[in-house]
Amino acid sequence: MHSHDNIDWDAHLHRLREADELTAPETAELVAALLRPNDRTVLEIGSGAGGTAAAFAAALAGSGGDVIVVDTAPELLAAAAGRAGAVADGVAVHPVRADAASDELVEAVARSGAPAQADLVFAAFVVHHLPDQLAGLRRLAELVRPGGRLAIVEFGLQTKVLPDDVGPGGPGLEGRLIAAREQWFRQMRGEMTGSARLPVGWGRALAEAGLTDVRSWSYLVDRPAPLDEIGRSAVLRRLHLLRRHAEEFLDPADLEALDQLLDEAGEHYAGNRDDVFYLTANTVHVGAKESRGSSA
Repeated sequence: MHSHDNIDWDAHLHRLREADELTAPETAELVAALLRPNDRTVLEIGSGAGGTAAAFAAALAGSGGDVIVVDTAPELLAAAAGRAGAVADGVAVHPVRADAASDELVEAVARSGAPAQADLVFAAFVVHHLPDQLAGLRRLAELVRPGGRLAIVEFGLQTKVLPDDVGPGGPGLEGRLIAAREQWFRQMRGEMTGSARLPVGWGRALAEAGLTDVRSWSYLVDRPAPLDEIGRSAVLRRLHLLRRHAEEFLDPADLEALDQLLDEAGEHYAGNRDDVFYLTANTVHVGAKESRGSSA
């Protein structure tokens, strides 16, 4: 089933599970940084394979609370609810099938029997996929209780996995692969129904969505060479992602070089190299919803 961005997210379940495994330490630290002592209700939009939902459930375990997982892809939703439920000691897990790009999102959460608003609404790498990103942020803000917060995670720096010169093709291959991916993404966004530009930064966008006390910080996912099996798998996932939409935007020589890196029988296969690495920076943006009765 394809979502508003024409991506079949259910088909990415295995990839998302592996990504959860790679970033589990950073996810645990992020959850600890976001949860306040009195927070008892977390609503995650775009729950993926459930790694973050499970981390929230584990953090709330024993003290009671609710974790609401929202996704439009049925297999992902079931996987996320199952994973969170496995560690939810005293925490109620509520799966809600809904699309964050739809105005029916808020109503769908309310109809589900879950709390209609949450202490923390969390969305990682979701909002940039929405056709109208500012409208999406306003929609998510409606799900935040007065005094609660909305936290989104978006890309801070481009993921890097390759040395500058990998042998095949010319030096700087990865930069050209990233540029091709960005061209594809811009085209994909332009073809979305109802697509609208967001000509401001994420922090400013949260403020325009009605949130206050907006702050941002970044964290690294840093796995230097030589990589273990989890890290090598992450590198190969990244290269396959770059390959997926490359033909239209990449020079044939660079496409051939990328194919050599993905050829399991070839001498340059990235899965056998000891010089690949995984390095990225993600940025967290958090805004608060004013409590009822507070002055502007």
